[in-house]
Amino acid sequence: MNKFVIGFLVLTLAIASAAETYRVTIFQPSMVAGKQLKPGDYKITVEGDKAILSQGRVAVEAPAKLETVEKKFNNTSVHYTNVDGKMQVQEIRIGNSNKKIVFSHQDQPGV
Repeated sequence: MNKFVIGFLVLTLAIASAAETYRVTIFQPSMVAGKQLKPGDYKITVEGDKAILSQGRVAVEAPAKLETVEKKFNNTSVHYTNVDGKMQVQEIRIGNSNKKIVFSHQDQPGV
């Protein structure tokens, strides 16, 4: 029984460590997964093919992938696409790293 519990704990820790967590400040009203986010500080958790942006009790889940590029980004920056007059988050480049979160907008026309 003890071996089972230890194995389960090790597996749980391995799965939990697979998620990557970052922080970003959004400076303007922004659309993610069809939902509008207010300006402010957000925590982003990337797990597999989704990203969860959360601020307090507000959480938005969106299809996204974490990509690695050759050169490090100096600062964290949010890149947008204008869709019908609304700023839609396209990608978030993570400062002091060579990682970026790229959002998939397959469910929305024109993107």
